[in-house]
Amino acid sequence: MLTVDFGRLPVGPGQRVLDLGCGGGRHAFEVLRRGADVVAFDQDAAELESVGSMFAAMDKAGEVPKGATGETVTGDALAMPFPDASFDRVIAAEVLEHIPDDTAAMREIVRVLKPGGLVAVTVPSFLPERICWALSEEYHTAPGGHIRIYTLAELAAKLKATGLVVGPHHHAHGLHSPYWWIKCAVGVDNDTHPLAKAYHELLVWDIMKRPAATRLAEAVLNPLIGKSVVVYARKPA
Repeated sequence: MLTVDFGRLPVGPGQRVLDLGCGGGRHAFEVLRRGADVVAFDQDAAELESVGSMFAAMDKAGEVPKGATGETVTGDALAMPFPDASFDRVIAAEVLEHIPDDTAAMREIVRVLKPGGLVAVTVPSFLPERICWALSEEYHTAPGGHIRIYTLAELAAKLKATGLVVGPHHHAHGLHSPYWWIKCAVGVDNDTHPLAKAYHELLVWDIMKRPAATRLAEAVLNPLIGKSVVVYARKPA
């Protein structure tokens, strides 16, 4: 399930891409499939081990274009172990809302991005996230959880303050917001609740089958209750 639109963040052979806070690696895998060299970066070494195993499995299955590479690096988003201007593209998907000093993380993104390079930043959208916080204290007080709710204007202003030129934005995952509202209402960790379980099965079915009806529904819902907002920006040449 991709949040970033690779039509707006084109990647391909000859480019080096950083997936900052890659988590399970969903964007890193897509970057590798498109033939770019990708670095999956995260502070969770155990999760990165799974990402590295998937890179190897993709290569064995012939899913990796010739010459493309995928590697994993463990580290801190506030002090990344990369030289200045190391990457053509940076993806920071659902990361900044976890970091107390988000401005410092943005400065690091700008530092490692090449002049003229592009970045895609995704965070939870204001309205769906605000409802989650209202429904469940556990949702936003768990260790390592979300510590802030961004407005689009605030996110854009912070990115601009670090020197980026902010471009277009869009919302994503409109079908997922009701699922999280249900989870917050019945218990964030209560995966066995009938309503949460049924809606989860619907989401899995949608991801696997991608029927026209739900694609249309999500397109309508995204601007209204999209779970994530995605902002694209460029480092001046």
